[in-house]
Amino acid sequence: MDNPLEIAQCIADVMEDKKAEDIVILEIKDLTVIADYFVICTGKNATHVSSICDSIQEKMEENGIKVGHIEGLRSNNWILMDYGSVVAHIFSPADRGFYNLDRIWADAKRLSYK
Repeated sequence: MDNPLEIAQCIADVMEDKKAEDIVILEIKDLTVIADYFVICTGKNATHVSSICDSIQEKMEENGIKVGHIEGLRSNNWILMDYGSVVAHIFSPADRGFYNLDRIWADAKRLSYK
């Protein structure tokens, strides 16, 4: 799995399998150099957020893709998983609303996900 869009879709699939809410894939490659895609979701609580993160990491490793860096594991309110060209954001409901990446990256192309 080398294609960033395939990676983003695989991450979104894992999020859906783990019953994450409000899954969004944002194509940001024309707006910034930090990544090609953001995959954003909301977990129901801190335990759910952590579980989603663990499942993403496990699935990516099964596909030979190691996470470059993970932030937010201590609080489990907003976990950021950096896969280079794809960054996964897993939020608690309160932090999703507070940081509102959907609004900050409003110029990004929203890709349809199921």
